[in-house]
Amino acid sequence: VCIHRVRSCSSIRFIKSKYVCVFDKSALKFSHQQRLFRTSAVSCGQIVQFKLSDIGEGITEVTVKEWYVKEGDSVSQFDSICEVQSDKASVTITSRYDGIIRKLHYSIDDIAFVGKPLVDIEIDASKGVASEEDVVETPPMSHEEHTHQEIKGHKTLATPAVRRLAMENNIKLSEVVGTGKDNRILKEDILNYLAKQTGAILPPSPKAEIVPPQRRAEAVPAAPKDKARKIPVPVSRPIAFAGKDKTEPVTGFQKAMVKTMSAALKIPHFGYSDEIDLTQLVQLREELKAVAEMRGVKLSFMPFFIKAASLGLLQYPILNASLDENCQNVTYKASHNIGVAMDTEQGLIVPNVKNVQVCSVFDIAVELNRLQSLGSAGQLGTSDLTGGTFTLSNIGTIGGTYAKPVILPPEVAIGALGKIQVLPRFNSKGEVVKAQIMNVSWSADHRIIDGATMARFSNLWKSYLENPASMLLDLK
Repeated sequence: VCIHRVRSCSSIRFIKSKYVCVFDKSALKFSHQQRLFRTSAVSCGQIVQFKLSDIGEGITEVTVKEWYVKEGDSVSQFDSICEVQSDKASVTITSRYDGIIRKLHYSIDDIAFVGKPLVDIEIDASKGVASEEDVVETPPMSHEEHTHQEIKGHKTLATPAVRRLAMENNIKLSEVVGTGKDNRILKEDILNYLAKQTGAILPPSPKAEIVPPQRRAEAVPAAPKDKARKIPVPVSRPIAFAGKDKTEPVTGFQKAMVKTMSAALKIPHFGYSDEIDLTQLVQLREELKAVAEMRGVKLSFMPFFIKAASLGLLQYPILNASLDENCQNVTYKASHNIGVAMDTEQGLIVPNVKNVQVCSVFDIAVELNRLQSLGSAGQLGTSDLTGGTFTLSNIGTIGGTYAKPVILPPEVAIGALGKIQVLPRFNSKGEVVKAQIMNVSWSADHRIIDGATMARFSNLWKSYLENPASMLLDLK
Protein backbone atom coordinates (compact mmCIF):
# COMPACT_ATOMS: atom_id res chain seq x y z
CA VAL A 1 0.00 0.00 0.00
CA CYS A 2 1.38 3.38 -0.99
CA ILE A 3 0.58 6.29 1.32
CA HIS A 4 0.50 9.50 -0.67
CA ARG A 5 -0.62 11.96 1.97
CA VAL A 6 -1.34 11.94 5.72
CA ARG A 7 -3.46 14.78 7.12
CA SER A 8 -3.59 13.68 10.74
CA CYS A 9 -2.61 10.68 12.76
CA SER A 10 -2.16 10.18 16.48
CA SER A 11 1.08 8.32 16.06
CA ILE A 12 3.10 6.78 13.28
CA ARG A 13 5.95 4.36 13.84
CA PHE A 14 7.94 3.00 10.83
CA ILE A 15 9.60 -0.37 10.91
CA LYS A 16 11.81 -0.79 7.86
CA SER A 17 10.09 2.29 6.56
CA LYS A 18 10.58 1.35 2.99
CA TYR A 19 8.21 -1.61 3.27
CA VAL A 20 6.11 -1.69 6.46
CA CYS A 21 4.32 1.03 8.40
CA VAL A 22 2.44 0.49 11.69
CA PHE A 23 -0.31 2.88 12.67
CA ASP A 24 -1.91 3.62 16.01
CA LYS A 25 -5.33 2.01 16.27
CA SER A 26 -6.96 5.42 16.71
CA ALA A 27 -6.06 6.29 13.17
CA LEU A 28 -8.25 3.48 11.86
CA LYS A 29 -10.90 3.32 14.58
CA PHE A 30 -13.61 5.35 12.92
CA SER A 31 -14.68 5.29 9.34
CA HIS A 32 -14.38 9.05 8.89
CA GLN A 33 -10.75 8.88 9.91
CA GLN A 34 -10.05 6.46 7.07
CA ARG A 35 -10.57 9.33 4.67
CA LEU A 36 -7.39 10.86 5.98
CA PHE A 37 -5.42 8.51 3.66
CA ARG A 38 -5.23 8.51 -0.12
CA THR A 39 -4.14 5.03 -1.20
CA SER A 40 -3.77 3.12 -4.44
CA ALA A 41 -3.52 -0.68 -4.59
CA VAL A 42 -0.94 -2.41 -6.80
CA SER A 43 -2.52 -5.47 -8.39
CA CYS A 44 -0.27 -8.48 -8.64
CA GLY A 45 -0.31 -10.65 -11.74
CA GLN A 46 -0.97 -14.35 -11.53
CA ILE A 47 1.82 -16.82 -12.32
CA VAL A 48 0.79 -19.51 -14.78
CA GLN A 49 2.91 -22.58 -15.37
CA PHE A 50 3.08 -23.07 -19.11
CA LYS A 51 3.22 -26.86 -19.48
CA LEU A 52 4.47 -28.83 -22.43
CA SER A 53 1.40 -30.63 -23.70
CA ASP A 54 1.27 -33.81 -25.75
CA ILE A 55 2.97 -33.33 -29.12
CA GLY A 56 1.65 -36.62 -30.44
CA GLU A 57 3.27 -39.67 -32.04
CA GLY A 58 3.83 -41.11 -28.55
CA ILE A 59 6.50 -38.52 -27.72
CA THR A 60 7.11 -38.17 -23.97
CA GLU A 61 10.26 -36.06 -23.91
CA VAL A 62 12.00 -33.48 -26.07
CA THR A 63 15.30 -31.63 -26.12
CA VAL A 64 15.24 -27.84 -25.74
CA LYS A 65 17.26 -26.54 -28.69
CA GLU A 66 16.71 -22.77 -28.53
CA TRP A 67 14.94 -20.17 -26.39
CA TYR A 68 13.33 -17.23 -28.13
CA VAL A 69 12.60 -15.45 -24.82
CA LYS A 70 14.38 -14.79 -21.55
CA GLU A 71 13.21 -14.03 -18.04
CA GLY A 72 11.58 -10.63 -17.87
CA ASP A 73 10.53 -10.54 -21.54
CA SER A 74 6.97 -9.65 -22.44
CA VAL A 75 5.15 -12.08 -24.72
CA SER A 76 1.91 -11.91 -26.63
CA GLN A 77 -0.31 -14.51 -28.19
CA PHE A 78 1.33 -16.55 -30.96
CA ASP A 79 4.83 -15.37 -29.97
CA SER A 80 7.44 -18.11 -30.23
CA ILE A 81 8.72 -19.28 -26.84
CA CYS A 82 11.23 -21.98 -27.70
CA GLU A 83 12.16 -24.67 -30.17
CA VAL A 84 12.29 -28.27 -29.01
CA GLN A 85 13.42 -31.37 -30.83
CA SER A 86 11.93 -34.81 -30.40
CA ASP A 87 13.22 -38.01 -31.90
CA LYS A 88 10.97 -37.30 -34.89
CA ALA A 89 11.07 -33.56 -35.64
CA SER A 90 11.74 -30.04 -34.43
CA VAL A 91 8.75 -28.20 -32.99
CA THR A 92 8.30 -24.52 -32.15
CA ILE A 93 6.26 -23.84 -29.02
CA THR A 94 4.17 -20.66 -29.14
CA SER A 95 2.07 -18.89 -26.54
CA ARG A 96 -1.54 -17.79 -26.20
CA TYR A 97 -0.79 -15.76 -23.10
CA ASP A 98 -0.17 -12.04 -22.93
CA GLY A 99 2.23 -11.66 -20.05
CA ILE A 100 5.78 -11.60 -18.73
CA ILE A 101 8.21 -14.52 -18.64
CA ARG A 102 9.17 -15.10 -15.00
CA LYS A 103 11.07 -18.38 -15.14
CA LEU A 104 12.59 -20.73 -17.69
CA HIS A 105 12.50 -24.27 -16.34
CA TYR A 106 15.14 -25.66 -18.71
CA SER A 107 18.46 -24.68 -20.24
CA ILE A 108 19.64 -25.34 -23.79
CA ASP A 109 20.01 -29.09 -24.53
CA ASP A 110 18.06 -30.05 -21.39
CA ILE A 111 15.41 -32.78 -21.65
CA ALA A 112 11.87 -31.42 -21.19
CA PHE A 113 9.04 -33.82 -20.35
CA VAL A 114 5.47 -33.71 -21.61
CA GLY A 115 3.10 -32.48 -18.89
CA LYS A 116 5.84 -30.67 -16.96
CA PRO A 117 6.20 -26.86 -16.71
CA LEU A 118 8.18 -25.27 -19.51
CA VAL A 119 8.07 -21.61 -18.42
CA ASP A 120 6.29 -19.51 -15.82
CA ILE A 121 4.32 -16.57 -17.23
CA GLU A 122 2.84 -13.74 -15.20
CA ILE A 123 -0.51 -12.75 -16.64
CA ASP A 124 -3.14 -10.21 -15.65
CA ALA A 125 -5.17 -11.82 -12.86
CA SER A 126 -8.31 -10.05 -14.03
CA LYS A 127 -8.22 -12.02 -17.29
CA GLY A 128 -8.24 -15.35 -15.52
CA VAL A 129 -6.05 -18.37 -16.03
CA ALA A 130 -6.19 -20.13 -19.35
CA SER A 131 -6.52 -23.89 -19.45
CA GLU A 132 -3.73 -26.25 -20.38
CA GLU A 133 -5.10 -26.43 -23.91
CA ASP A 134 -3.78 -22.91 -24.36
CA VAL A 135 -0.32 -24.35 -24.84
CA VAL A 136 0.09 -24.29 -28.60
CA GLU A 137 2.49 -26.46 -30.53
CA THR A 138 3.18 -25.38 -34.10
CA PRO A 139 5.48 -26.81 -36.78
CA PRO A 140 9.05 -25.46 -36.76
CA MET A 141 9.60 -21.87 -37.76
CA SER A 142 10.98 -21.35 -41.23
CA HIS A 143 10.43 -19.26 -44.31
CA GLU A 144 8.98 -22.17 -46.22
CA GLU A 145 6.81 -24.06 -43.78
CA HIS A 146 3.47 -22.78 -42.54
CA THR A 147 1.94 -22.72 -39.09
CA HIS A 148 -1.68 -22.36 -38.04
CA GLN A 149 -3.12 -19.24 -36.50
CA GLU A 150 -6.68 -18.55 -35.44
CA ILE A 151 -7.97 -15.07 -36.17
CA LYS A 152 -11.60 -14.42 -35.32
CA GLY A 153 -12.48 -18.02 -36.10
CA HIS A 154 -10.66 -17.98 -39.45
CA LYS A 155 -7.67 -20.29 -39.84
CA THR A 156 -4.71 -18.51 -41.42
CA LEU A 157 -1.50 -20.18 -42.54
CA ALA A 158 1.65 -18.16 -41.87
CA THR A 159 5.07 -18.58 -40.32
CA PRO A 160 6.00 -16.80 -37.07
CA ALA A 161 8.36 -14.60 -39.08
CA VAL A 162 5.52 -13.55 -41.38
CA ARG A 163 3.22 -12.89 -38.41
CA ARG A 164 5.91 -10.74 -36.83
CA LEU A 165 6.34 -8.78 -40.06
CA ALA A 166 2.58 -8.22 -40.22
CA MET A 167 2.45 -7.13 -36.58
CA GLU A 168 5.30 -4.64 -37.07
CA ASN A 169 3.38 -3.04 -39.93
CA ASN A 170 -0.04 -3.21 -38.22
CA ILE A 171 -1.42 -5.57 -40.85
CA LYS A 172 -4.19 -8.05 -40.07
CA LEU A 173 -3.40 -11.42 -41.59
CA SER A 174 -7.10 -12.03 -42.16
CA GLU A 175 -7.05 -9.20 -44.71
CA VAL A 176 -4.09 -10.61 -46.70
CA VAL A 177 -4.61 -13.07 -49.54
CA GLY A 178 -2.08 -15.90 -49.36
CA THR A 179 -0.44 -17.14 -52.54
CA GLY A 180 1.42 -20.09 -51.02
CA LYS A 181 0.41 -23.71 -50.78
CA ASP A 182 -3.04 -24.13 -49.19
CA ASN A 183 -3.43 -20.31 -49.34
CA ARG A 184 -0.67 -19.79 -46.79
CA ILE A 185 0.58 -16.23 -46.44
CA LEU A 186 4.16 -15.66 -47.57
CA LYS A 187 6.51 -12.78 -46.85
CA GLU A 188 5.95 -11.53 -50.41
CA ASP A 189 2.20 -11.36 -49.76
CA ILE A 190 2.78 -9.07 -46.77
CA LEU A 191 5.14 -6.87 -48.77
CA ASN A 192 2.73 -6.68 -51.70
CA TYR A 193 -0.14 -5.81 -49.36
CA LEU A 194 2.00 -3.12 -47.76
CA ALA A 195 2.95 -1.77 -51.18
CA LYS A 196 -0.70 -1.42 -52.15
CA GLN A 197 -1.38 0.50 -48.96
CA THR A 198 1.60 2.84 -49.32
CA GLY A 199 1.93 2.95 -53.09
CA ALA A 200 5.51 1.70 -52.95
CA ILE A 201 7.04 -0.27 -55.80
CA LEU A 202 8.68 -3.48 -54.64
CA PRO A 203 11.66 -5.07 -56.39
CA PRO A 204 10.93 -8.37 -58.13
CA SER A 205 11.42 -11.55 -56.15
CA PRO A 206 14.79 -13.24 -56.77
CA LYS A 207 12.95 -16.51 -57.49
CA ALA A 208 11.17 -14.89 -60.42
CA GLU A 209 14.42 -13.91 -62.12
CA ILE A 210 14.72 -15.47 -65.57
CA VAL A 211 18.23 -16.36 -66.70
CA PRO A 212 18.67 -15.77 -70.45
CA PRO A 213 20.14 -18.68 -72.44
CA GLN A 214 23.18 -16.54 -73.39
CA ARG A 215 24.14 -16.12 -69.74
CA ARG A 216 23.75 -19.84 -69.16
CA ALA A 217 26.06 -20.58 -72.09
CA GLU A 218 28.66 -18.20 -70.70
CA ALA A 219 28.48 -19.97 -67.37
CA VAL A 220 29.32 -23.39 -68.84
CA PRO A 221 33.14 -23.01 -68.55
CA ALA A 222 32.70 -22.64 -64.78
CA ALA A 223 31.45 -26.23 -64.51
CA PRO A 224 34.90 -27.80 -63.98
CA LYS A 225 35.42 -25.51 -60.98
CA ASP A 226 32.14 -26.71 -59.47
CA LYS A 227 33.26 -30.31 -59.91
CA ALA A 228 36.60 -29.51 -58.32
CA ARG A 229 34.86 -28.28 -55.20
CA LYS A 230 33.27 -31.70 -54.68
CA ILE A 231 36.66 -33.40 -54.36
CA PRO A 232 37.27 -34.15 -50.66
CA VAL A 233 39.96 -31.89 -49.22
CA PRO A 234 42.28 -33.46 -46.62
CA VAL A 235 42.43 -31.85 -43.20
CA SER A 236 45.22 -29.28 -43.26
CA ARG A 237 45.63 -28.89 -39.50
CA PRO A 238 46.49 -31.63 -37.02
CA ILE A 239 43.62 -33.14 -35.07
CA ALA A 240 43.83 -32.45 -31.35
CA PHE A 241 43.02 -35.36 -29.06
CA ALA A 242 41.77 -34.56 -25.57
CA GLY A 243 43.05 -37.85 -24.22
CA LYS A 244 39.83 -38.52 -22.31
CA ASP A 245 36.74 -40.54 -23.09
CA LYS A 246 33.56 -38.56 -23.51
CA THR A 247 30.07 -39.87 -22.89
CA GLU A 248 27.04 -38.19 -24.46
CA PRO A 249 23.37 -39.18 -24.28
CA VAL A 250 21.62 -40.45 -27.39
CA THR A 251 19.11 -37.74 -28.28
CA GLY A 252 17.10 -36.29 -31.14
CA PHE A 253 17.22 -38.08 -34.48
CA GLN A 254 19.88 -40.50 -33.20
CA LYS A 255 17.38 -41.81 -30.67
CA ALA A 256 14.82 -42.21 -33.46
CA MET A 257 17.34 -44.21 -35.47
CA VAL A 258 17.99 -46.51 -32.51
CA LYS A 259 14.27 -47.26 -32.13
CA THR A 260 13.59 -47.66 -35.84
CA MET A 261 16.58 -49.84 -36.64
CA SER A 262 15.93 -52.03 -33.59
CA ALA A 263 12.42 -52.65 -34.92
CA ALA A 264 13.80 -53.21 -38.43
CA LEU A 265 15.92 -56.13 -37.19
CA LYS A 266 12.70 -58.10 -36.70
CA ILE A 267 12.00 -57.94 -40.45
CA PRO A 268 13.46 -60.70 -42.68
CA HIS A 269 15.11 -58.68 -45.46
CA PHE A 270 16.00 -59.84 -48.93
CA GLY A 271 17.88 -57.82 -51.53
CA TYR A 272 17.70 -57.31 -55.27
CA SER A 273 20.04 -55.19 -57.41
CA ASP A 274 20.13 -54.01 -61.01
CA GLU A 275 21.71 -51.34 -63.19
CA ILE A 276 19.82 -48.62 -65.03
CA ASP A 277 20.89 -46.86 -68.24
CA LEU A 278 19.93 -43.22 -67.62
CA THR A 279 21.37 -41.81 -70.87
CA GLN A 280 18.00 -40.58 -72.18
CA LEU A 281 16.92 -39.28 -68.77
CA VAL A 282 20.16 -37.30 -68.42
CA GLN A 283 19.45 -35.61 -71.74
CA LEU A 284 15.83 -34.90 -70.82
CA ARG A 285 16.79 -33.37 -67.49
CA GLU A 286 19.33 -31.09 -69.16
CA GLU A 287 16.56 -29.79 -71.44
CA LEU A 288 14.13 -29.23 -68.56
CA LYS A 289 16.58 -27.72 -66.05
CA ALA A 290 16.37 -24.26 -67.63
CA VAL A 291 12.56 -24.36 -67.65
CA ALA A 292 12.47 -25.35 -64.00
CA GLU A 293 14.97 -22.64 -63.03
CA MET A 294 12.78 -20.05 -64.73
CA ARG A 295 10.04 -21.16 -62.33
CA GLY A 296 12.42 -20.89 -59.40
CA VAL A 297 12.87 -24.64 -58.85
CA LYS A 298 15.99 -26.78 -58.91
CA LEU A 299 15.34 -29.94 -60.92
CA SER A 300 17.35 -33.01 -59.91
CA PHE A 301 16.99 -36.64 -60.97
CA MET A 302 15.13 -37.56 -57.78
CA PRO A 303 11.68 -36.27 -58.91
CA PHE A 304 11.88 -38.66 -61.89
CA PHE A 305 12.94 -41.56 -59.66
CA ILE A 306 10.07 -40.83 -57.25
CA LYS A 307 7.43 -40.49 -59.96
CA ALA A 308 8.57 -43.66 -61.70
CA ALA A 309 8.37 -45.49 -58.35
CA SER A 310 4.82 -44.24 -57.83
CA LEU A 311 3.78 -45.48 -61.30
CA GLY A 312 5.28 -48.84 -60.41
CA LEU A 313 3.45 -48.95 -57.08
CA LEU A 314 0.15 -48.59 -58.92
CA GLN A 315 0.89 -51.93 -60.58
CA TYR A 316 2.40 -53.57 -57.47
CA PRO A 317 0.50 -52.13 -54.48
CA ILE A 318 1.92 -54.77 -52.12
CA LEU A 319 5.13 -52.71 -52.04
CA ASN A 320 3.12 -49.73 -50.73
CA ALA A 321 1.62 -51.62 -47.82
CA SER A 322 2.20 -52.37 -44.14
CA LEU A 323 1.99 -55.49 -42.03
CA ASP A 324 0.53 -55.45 -38.52
CA GLU A 325 2.54 -56.56 -35.47
CA ASN A 326 0.89 -59.98 -35.34
CA CYS A 327 1.45 -60.54 -39.07
CA GLN A 328 -2.24 -61.22 -39.56
CA ASN A 329 -3.33 -58.29 -41.74
CA VAL A 330 -1.84 -56.35 -44.64
CA THR A 331 -2.94 -52.74 -45.15
CA TYR A 332 -2.63 -51.38 -48.69
CA LYS A 333 -1.96 -47.64 -48.52
CA ALA A 334 -4.02 -45.43 -50.80
CA SER A 335 -1.46 -42.61 -50.79
CA HIS A 336 2.05 -42.89 -52.16
CA ASN A 337 3.99 -40.97 -49.50
CA ILE A 338 7.50 -41.62 -50.78
CA GLY A 339 10.30 -40.87 -48.35
CA VAL A 340 13.71 -39.52 -49.32
CA ALA A 341 16.64 -40.20 -46.99
CA MET A 342 18.63 -37.03 -46.26
CA ASP A 343 21.99 -36.60 -44.57
CA THR A 344 21.91 -33.56 -42.26
CA GLU A 345 23.96 -32.16 -39.39
CA GLN A 346 21.35 -33.59 -37.01
CA GLY A 347 21.76 -37.07 -38.54
CA LEU A 348 19.81 -39.18 -41.00
CA ILE A 349 16.24 -38.00 -41.56
CA VAL A 350 13.61 -39.32 -43.98
CA PRO A 351 10.95 -36.75 -44.91
CA ASN A 352 8.40 -37.85 -47.46
CA VAL A 353 6.61 -36.34 -50.43
CA LYS A 354 2.89 -36.77 -49.87
CA ASN A 355 0.44 -38.14 -52.47
CA VAL A 356 2.96 -38.63 -55.24
CA GLN A 357 0.34 -40.55 -57.23
CA VAL A 358 -1.44 -37.26 -58.03
CA CYS A 359 1.69 -35.08 -58.40
CA SER A 360 3.55 -34.10 -61.54
CA VAL A 361 7.32 -34.31 -61.79
CA PHE A 362 7.46 -30.54 -61.32
CA ASP A 363 5.21 -30.72 -58.23
CA ILE A 364 7.55 -33.30 -56.73
CA ALA A 365 10.56 -31.09 -57.48
CA VAL A 366 8.93 -28.14 -55.71
CA GLU A 367 8.21 -30.23 -52.64
CA LEU A 368 11.71 -31.70 -52.61
CA ASN A 369 13.20 -28.21 -52.72
CA ARG A 370 11.12 -27.29 -49.69
CA LEU A 371 12.04 -30.42 -47.75
CA GLN A 372 15.74 -30.06 -48.54
CA SER A 373 15.77 -26.42 -47.41
CA LEU A 374 14.04 -27.26 -44.14
CA GLY A 375 16.18 -30.35 -43.63
CA SER A 376 19.40 -28.37 -44.00
CA ALA A 377 18.14 -25.87 -41.42
CA GLY A 378 16.90 -28.58 -39.07
CA GLN A 379 13.37 -27.22 -39.31
CA LEU A 380 11.37 -30.16 -40.68
CA GLY A 381 7.98 -30.62 -39.08
CA THR A 382 6.43 -33.79 -37.70
CA SER A 383 4.02 -34.02 -40.64
CA ASP A 384 6.98 -34.06 -43.06
CA LEU A 385 8.71 -36.91 -41.24
CA THR A 386 5.76 -39.21 -40.59
CA GLY A 387 3.30 -41.13 -42.73
CA GLY A 388 5.78 -42.53 -45.23
CA THR A 389 4.76 -45.63 -47.23
CA PHE A 390 7.83 -46.28 -49.44
CA THR A 391 11.41 -44.96 -49.35
CA LEU A 392 14.26 -44.14 -51.74
CA SER A 393 17.76 -43.45 -50.44
CA ASN A 394 20.04 -41.59 -52.85
CA ILE A 395 23.37 -42.64 -51.38
CA GLY A 396 24.98 -41.84 -54.74
CA THR A 397 25.04 -38.13 -53.94
CA ILE A 398 27.79 -38.90 -51.43
CA GLY A 399 29.42 -41.81 -53.24
CA GLY A 400 29.23 -45.53 -53.71
CA THR A 401 27.62 -47.83 -56.21
CA TYR A 402 25.80 -50.44 -54.13
CA ALA A 403 24.20 -50.37 -50.71
CA LYS A 404 22.12 -52.64 -48.52
CA PRO A 405 19.25 -50.42 -47.36
CA VAL A 406 17.30 -51.24 -44.20
CA ILE A 407 13.50 -51.12 -44.30
CA LEU A 408 11.83 -48.39 -42.24
CA PRO A 409 8.92 -49.98 -40.33
CA PRO A 410 6.00 -50.10 -40.93
CA GLU A 411 7.03 -49.92 -44.61
CA VAL A 412 7.84 -53.10 -46.50
CA ALA A 413 10.31 -51.94 -49.18
CA ILE A 414 13.14 -49.48 -49.74
CA GLY A 415 15.55 -48.66 -52.56
CA ALA A 416 19.12 -47.32 -52.48
CA LEU A 417 20.38 -45.44 -55.54
CA GLY A 418 24.08 -45.41 -56.41
CA LYS A 419 26.03 -42.71 -58.20
CA ILE A 420 25.64 -42.15 -61.95
CA GLN A 421 28.75 -43.27 -63.81
CA VAL A 422 29.84 -42.88 -67.43
CA LEU A 423 30.64 -46.43 -68.55
CA PRO A 424 31.08 -48.24 -71.90
CA ARG A 425 28.13 -50.33 -73.02
CA PHE A 426 27.03 -52.05 -76.23
CA ASN A 427 24.12 -50.61 -78.18
CA SER A 428 21.62 -52.60 -80.29
CA LYS A 429 24.09 -52.64 -83.21
CA GLY A 430 26.87 -54.13 -81.11
CA GLU A 431 28.80 -50.85 -81.01
CA VAL A 432 30.53 -49.62 -77.87
CA VAL A 433 28.89 -46.39 -76.72
CA LYS A 434 29.14 -44.09 -73.71
CA ALA A 435 26.28 -44.71 -71.27
CA GLN A 436 25.11 -43.07 -68.04
CA ILE A 437 24.80 -46.02 -65.66
CA MET A 438 23.25 -46.05 -62.18
CA ASN A 439 22.91 -49.05 -59.88
CA VAL A 440 19.92 -49.62 -57.62
CA SER A 441 19.68 -51.92 -54.58
CA TRP A 442 16.26 -52.92 -53.26
CA SER A 443 15.37 -54.41 -49.88
CA ALA A 444 11.93 -55.92 -49.20
CA ASP A 445 10.06 -57.63 -46.39
CA HIS A 446 10.24 -61.30 -47.31
CA ARG A 447 7.23 -62.14 -45.14
CA ILE A 448 4.81 -60.69 -47.67
CA ILE A 449 6.96 -59.89 -50.73
CA ASP A 450 8.67 -62.48 -52.91
CA GLY A 451 11.66 -62.01 -55.16
CA ALA A 452 9.65 -62.24 -58.38
CA THR A 453 7.38 -59.34 -57.35
CA MET A 454 10.36 -57.19 -56.42
CA ALA A 455 12.10 -57.99 -59.73
CA ARG A 456 8.98 -57.16 -61.78
CA PHE A 457 8.52 -53.86 -59.96
CA SER A 458 12.19 -53.01 -60.49
CA ASN A 459 11.96 -53.83 -64.20
CA LEU A 460 8.92 -51.56 -64.60
CA TRP A 461 10.62 -48.74 -62.68
CA LYS A 462 13.72 -49.26 -64.82
CA SER A 463 11.73 -49.09 -68.09
CA TYR A 464 10.21 -45.73 -67.11
CA LEU A 465 13.65 -44.25 -66.41
CA GLU A 466 15.43 -45.73 -69.43
CA ASN A 467 12.60 -44.52 -71.70
CA PRO A 468 11.26 -41.41 -69.92
CA ALA A 469 8.89 -40.67 -72.80
CA SER A 470 6.95 -43.83 -71.87
CA MET A 471 6.00 -42.20 -68.56
CA LEU A 472 3.72 -39.85 -70.49
CA LEU A 473 1.39 -42.75 -71.25
CA ASP A 474 0.75 -43.46 -67.58
CA LEU A 475 0.95 -39.97 -66.01
CA LYS A 476 -2.30 -38.87 -64.38
